[in-house]
Amino acid sequence: MVNRKELDADQSPQAAYGAYLRRMRDERGWTQDDLSMRTGYSSAHISAVETGRRPPTPRFSASTDKAFGTGDKFERQARAVRNTAILEGFPEYVGYEGRAVEIRLYEIGIIPGLLQTPEYARVLADSSVRRGSITSEQADERVELLMKRQSALERIDPPMVFLTMDESCIRRTVGGAAVMEAQLAQLVEFAARPNTLLQVAPFDIGERRPLNLPVYLLTLPDRSVTCYAESQSQGHLDRESVSVLPMLTAYHQLQAEALSQTASVAMIEQARKGIS
Repeated sequence: MVNRKELDADQSPQAAYGAYLRRMRDERGWTQDDLSMRTGYSSAHISAVETGRRPPTPRFSASTDKAFGTGDKFERQARAVRNTAILEGFPEYVGYEGRAVEIRLYEIGIIPGLLQTPEYARVLADSSVRRGSITSEQADERVELLMKRQSALERIDPPMVFLTMDESCIRRTVGGAAVMEAQLAQLVEFAARPNTLLQVAPFDIGERRPLNLPVYLLTLPDRSVTCYAESQSQGHLDRESVSVLPMLTAYHQLQAEALSQTASVAMIEQARKGIS
């Protein structure tokens, strides 16, 4: 088998689902085309589910259970995937993020994950546990994934990272003074790197703010652009240029309204003094 991707079932519930799907297919000697004919899904779709690039839907799982004669095993595994701490669409986004040559981030209310200190990230995860929205195990999974993602910024040929944050990100205290001061200090260090641009979108731009939800835009090595956006309970990855390019335009419009990097760093330093 040429270029067959190795699967790590321990990586996440979605990865475990993909590994189980491949194992069941291999045991029967079926190719992805064979399973495609039995489920009505394309071989490319099956490949994406097996390798964790696409989450399994209830309909897909019902089709695979029927094809394999496994009762509801795939449907139950799919529920485990949906109940994980990671939003739908995000695992696929992370795969693209690790290959991106340019990363554009916009966040509201909290520091973007790629720039969070471990202490800041842990406070947010533990808060979700106390609210009952995730389990302790899921909190650990969330923080572990975050640290793995941040390693992309330290690779030999790191991506260019454009970070535009709503002013609320630096004004909202998370974890107390010590945690927040260290987090703001890390932002200042980030802004000093040669491959980064940090801007704060101040409150006073008002209605001129073109984006109202967090947005992540990735430029891949072939110069195609992928967009990921999320709400409180759902994430969505989009690779279609007809919908991605307007988001890229809105991001550039946001940058035009935001403070310069020099003024942004000055605002962050002022915020640091206010909490020390």
